[in-house]
Amino acid sequence: MATFNDIQLLRINYLRGPNIWTYRPALEVWLDLGALEDHPSHLLPGFNERLTAWLPALVEHHCGVGERGGFLQRLHEGTWCGHVLEHIVIELLNLAGMPTGFGQTRSTSQRGVYRMVFRARDERVARVALEQGHRLIMAAINDQPFDVQAAVARVRTEVDDQYLGPSTACIVTAATDRGIPHIRLNDGNLVQLGYGAAQRRIWTAESEFTSAIAEGIASDKDLTKGLLKACGVPIPEGQIVHSPEEAWEAAQDIGLPVVVKPSDGNHGRGVTLDLRKEEDIKAAYHVAYPEGSDVMVERFIPGNEHRLLVVAGKVVAAARGEVVSITGNGRDTVRALIDSQLNSDPRRGYEEEYPLEIIDVESDAKVQLEIKRQDLTPDSVPEHGRQVVVQRNGNVAVDCTDEVHPEVAYIAQLAAKVVGLDIAGIDLVAQDIARPLHAQGGAIVEVNAGPGLLMHLKPAIGAPRPVGQAIAEHLFPADEASEGGAGRIPLVGVAGTRGTSTIARVVAWLLHLGGRHTGVACREGLFLDRRRVDTKDSAHWEAAHRLLMNQMVQAAVIENDARTILQDGLAYDRCQVGVVTDMDGKEALAAFDVHEQEQMFKVLRTQVDVVLPGGAAVLNAAEPQVLELAPLCDGAVVLYAQDAQLPAIAQHRAQDNGRAVVVKNGRVVLATGTAEHVLGTVSELTFGRNAVAADTDTLLAIAATAWALDIAPDLIAAGIKTFEPDLA
Repeated sequence: MATFNDIQLLRINYLRGPNIWTYRPALEVWLDLGALEDHPSHLLPGFNERLTAWLPALVEHHCGVGERGGFLQRLHEGTWCGHVLEHIVIELLNLAGMPTGFGQTRSTSQRGVYRMVFRARDERVARVALEQGHRLIMAAINDQPFDVQAAVARVRTEVDDQYLGPSTACIVTAATDRGIPHIRLNDGNLVQLGYGAAQRRIWTAESEFTSAIAEGIASDKDLTKGLLKACGVPIPEGQIVHSPEEAWEAAQDIGLPVVVKPSDGNHGRGVTLDLRKEEDIKAAYHVAYPEGSDVMVERFIPGNEHRLLVVAGKVVAAARGEVVSITGNGRDTVRALIDSQLNSDPRRGYEEEYPLEIIDVESDAKVQLEIKRQDLTPDSVPEHGRQVVVQRNGNVAVDCTDEVHPEVAYIAQLAAKVVGLDIAGIDLVAQDIARPLHAQGGAIVEVNAGPGLLMHLKPAIGAPRPVGQAIAEHLFPADEASEGGAGRIPLVGVAGTRGTSTIARVVAWLLHLGGRHTGVACREGLFLDRRRVDTKDSAHWEAAHRLLMNQMVQAAVIENDARTILQDGLAYDRCQVGVVTDMDGKEALAAFDVHEQEQMFKVLRTQVDVVLPGGAAVLNAAEPQVLELAPLCDGAVVLYAQDAQLPAIAQHRAQDNGRAVVVKNGRVVLATGTAEHVLGTVSELTFGRNAVAADTDTLLAIAATAWALDIAPDLIAAGIKTFEPDLA
């Protein structure tokens, strides 16, 4: 059997926004098949069999056939290895827990060289998946061994390291479902939802509305209890102690049994429950001490631990904890029973995605203490049928949202309000959550800022709760949607080569005159209102991104050329107005394998594809290729051309009162159907004090864009005349 050299990865390019392939970020790979160009899949002995044995779920890939088994059909008929690599990478991502459905592979003008692309939520994850997929396909081609599970584990590790945590991800997903864009601000879980001045920020389950004072109060358990008690919220009495001896003295004062816990810990770390003996209380002090600044002893409340999630003053989810125990069989040690009866549960794992944690008896001091309290060690062999408690808390994973009594919900909501948290995890102990707390001696034991959401998203028992939607609604109330939709500011994208910087700057000036703090990213620099903050060419992704992250920016105008779209994609997911002036410039795009004029259509359609349904595309009707973009727009279309008699203009005006900006008898006219409004003569509509004459097509594009933004005609005319083009 012949041995083939590696497929060469010539170029790897991360497309960070909408691009020629898809609306979403993607990894584009240029690859050279070499000799494999003459050996499609059905001509490689044993290749298909090895591949499908390693990745049996490839049967679920529909591919272009459009049905289950479609890709396997292509594989057996014969398809090229670039296409196969695409599906391998997608399947590795699926197996690693980052489902991916989109991928394409297309030939280039050079024989054997292909462009392969696949959906990539995170660049580093995508690169690792590509690396592992590349190794796998070459092993399958050359009949070499390959450890598929190790490859999947490598990708999964990268997902865990790089991607958003489950709490943050569920909020981002809920926002995305409502059409709210997001920008990740660091390598962790700090995320911006929305653009510019319409944005909100989250950090896991904390929002920009989460008060630092409230968070400080919540971290001080003693202070929290004092405030809650003053407002009539039932709490267990307790006190701060500074030594094991003080802990025992406090326990006697409060009355046994007691709880020993850190005064400012969270997530149940260092908490030991139901303590009745002096030696256990002193030992529990040493468990709690490393987890906080002080140690607290408080009265033990009988019942089950519960976590209620309060968002914007309402209980939106509740979960109940259960005591975890093992049953002796007279043969196995406590350590072995924990592994066989508890850690074997598929709901347990080390990663955040698992609702229950692996119990590590070697490193968990709480577990060791709990076992010791029952006169056992990890190496003891409990007699047959003996129940051994392993954990009393930290296993809150049984959904009970529908059982919460209204009075319990009210007290939880009051506790969050007293502390001052907009999003709070309320820990309470009750024998029955369906009964009032006072009637059963229940109490609130903690109020937590930044609560974990996984127990509500993936409960071990019960239905998941839409907590992400609740937080997204809290941040972006439906009755307070901003212009263009929740989290959005007026955003204009300008694509082409003719006068695009001037169009961007004048439209931004008009938005500024309308009272909005406006940012511009164009070839002439980066502008905030009329102030140029960067003199370098800013018609690219990074500069546009800077505008969208700026909380002062109430409107943005962004110039994009074909190179930006091909190299990075657009910096925004959708825009209110998308302008295309022309399809020139293919001569500078040979590096992207753009050689024919027809290819420019696929590149520049990206700008029109992202126009919001309530927005508009502004198109140069005198350019036939640009005009062909009109049917692709989800919103309205505003045409412009110097020739008012163009058939395309007449047809557009006749259809549903289509809008157009034209020149008639030397005057710029805004036309809607048969109605016309004269903006002014071309000779009058000049720029600034020096009456700089504008290019007529550029002038029409400016007027059409401003009109699409619903700027009043009088303000359009006045703004054009007062715009100063001199950058000095």
